[in-house]
Amino acid sequence: MADVAATEGASACVNSIGNAIGMPQLCDAWFGNQIFWLVVTLVAIFFLLTRVALPRLGAVLAERTGTVSNDLAAAEDFKRQAEEAEETYQKALADARAEATRIGQEARDAIKADLDAAIADADARIAERTSESEAQIAEIRAGAAQSVTEVAKDVAAELVQALGGSADKGAVDAAVDSRVKGA
Repeated sequence: MADVAATEGASACVNSIGNAIGMPQLCDAWFGNQIFWLVVTLVAIFFLLTRVALPRLGAVLAERTGTVSNDLAAAEDFKRQAEEAEETYQKALADARAEATRIGQEARDAIKADLDAAIADADARIAERTSESEAQIAEIRAGAAQSVTEVAKDVAAELVQALGGSADKGAVDAAVDSRVKGA
């Protein structure tokens, strides 16, 4: 009986020569069968999408959202760490400059102290040599004065003899001594 109905339905959309009339999808004898399979296909697609595809898509989207938020949080953390590192670097740089300034000042102070000590030592040596030189000059002056006195006595004695007189050594010495002393 089913064959008869199928044959009748099939014969309703076929002409007397056996050619189909129009589009077979639009044959009203086949509408029930097409609607049944349409509903079965749509229900299968619905269950396939809701049970398999959409949960996987949701999981992927959730994972990507989590990854993006984690990456943003990590980037914010790295930015904060970079700012802290920069602050630490700036502080270390300022400390190093202050330390360099302090070391430079200590070196200048040490050099100045060494220079002052060297100048004081040089001044002491110069004063010592000056006093030695003055002592030597005083000796030379005293020796020169005595030499001048002796030369004057000898010259006076020679002059007295050259002029034809006899030179008394005591008188010549007394005369030269009185002239040398400014009398």
